[in-house]
Amino acid sequence: MAGSRAVLDKAARENFPVAPFFLPRAWRADLMAVYGYARLVDDIGDGDLQPGGQDAAWLGVPADSADDRLAMLDAFEADLRRVFDAASDQSTPATGPSHPILRMLQPTVRRCRLTPEPFLGLIEANRQDQKIRRYARYDDLAAYCELSANPVGRLVLAVTGTETPERIRRSDAICTALQIVEHLQDVAEDLRDRDRVYLPEEDMARFGVTESDLAAPTGGARLRALVKFEAERARDLLNEGTPLVGSVHGRLKLLLAGFVGGGRAALAAIAAAGYDVLPGPPKATKLGLLREVGFTLRREG
Repeated sequence: MAGSRAVLDKAARENFPVAPFFLPRAWRADLMAVYGYARLVDDIGDGDLQPGGQDAAWLGVPADSADDRLAMLDAFEADLRRVFDAASDQSTPATGPSHPILRMLQPTVRRCRLTPEPFLGLIEANRQDQKIRRYARYDDLAAYCELSANPVGRLVLAVTGTETPERIRRSDAICTALQIVEHLQDVAEDLRDRDRVYLPEEDMARFGVTESDLAAPTGGARLRALVKFEAERARDLLNEGTPLVGSVHGRLKLLLAGFVGGGRAALAAIAAAGYDVLPGPPKATKLGLLREVGFTLRREG
């Protein structure tokens, strides 16, 4: 289980709270199970797992194919389907999934009556990352976020038993905004380490920004104007989604305010850096996060 523990330990380093202490214990356990799944899928897609390591063995991927991310994603999807097969027919544990992260997820799927679609979307987003490294239009990027980010918010609503069509729509707006914010923070790292650019090409052309500009030590005026434009787009999406916070009560309201406040605080950090994201990811301070969470709660109280 050492690999599983390492995946879950990353929760403490996330931009946004995963399963904070103030939530009911059952919710925390279920949200951490969902987080562990999402984190592992991203680690597979980003090539962050040890080549030929324990994860490949759990998934039955031969050592000579373990560095093939698509092969690992395919094997992980097959193991995920065992979770839902076992949940639907109450099979014995021997017929269930092999990977510990998926075994941890299995009780959550059964207890919360989760469906496969959000989990499959996260896998498909990581498959897409292996094949598509540039996005021509914003609509293309938004379609990617529909797979890579929006399923997480939908799972939070499902775990807490609060999903409605309107809440899902608001949640999707928040999650897409948070994904855009993360992309803005990681412009330099994504290009340097993964040869990925999540700034739409149509927007880069509009502001006269080239990929060589993204590889510079600091951002020039045109790149900073582009980042500001994308940040305002993310802010508009957060505004669209924020009424979700006011539609729920109790500790869930605080959790959702944390998501929105985290996005707003990250945007404030980007603005404070003069929209120059190339020297390193602008990060919100704890005080800035608390201030934005408080503002969100007052606004939606």
